[in-house]
Amino acid sequence: MATVELRFSPLPEHVRTARLVAAAVARRAGVDESVLDEVRLAVGEACSRAVGLHQRGSLGGAVRVALTDQEKRFVIEVGDGAGELSELAEPSEDDGADGSDDTLGLAVITGLVEDVEVGRDEAGGLIRMSWAVQPA
Repeated sequence: MATVELRFSPLPEHVRTARLVAAAVARRAGVDESVLDEVRLAVGEACSRAVGLHQRGSLGGAVRVALTDQEKRFVIEVGDGAGELSELAEPSEDDGADGSDDTLGLAVITGLVEDVEVGRDEAGGLIRMSWAVQPA
């Protein structure tokens, strides 16, 4: 099981790099070519959400991305580092019925990825996504 870890400053311009790295690692792991656009878009949404949480909360630290090539799955985890500020990880009631950036981003991710979990780890919020790997 090989893992590529990426950490970047919470700036929007770094999201594109994370998307490119995720697509390249997914291709190498054996994710089907027809799914690579979904991988790229889902990672972009998850990273953009993490960057937004950092900027709204004036948080220090880095956005974390772990890309893991397992035997039958390719797993990507995006951590926002929101720490104990759990209210930043969840959409607030004042976001309105039209949906906030967080809600919309999560809706896009769940539409793109069959296997997605939104939760927390010791450092903050965590979005875990996975895709099937084609047999070699």
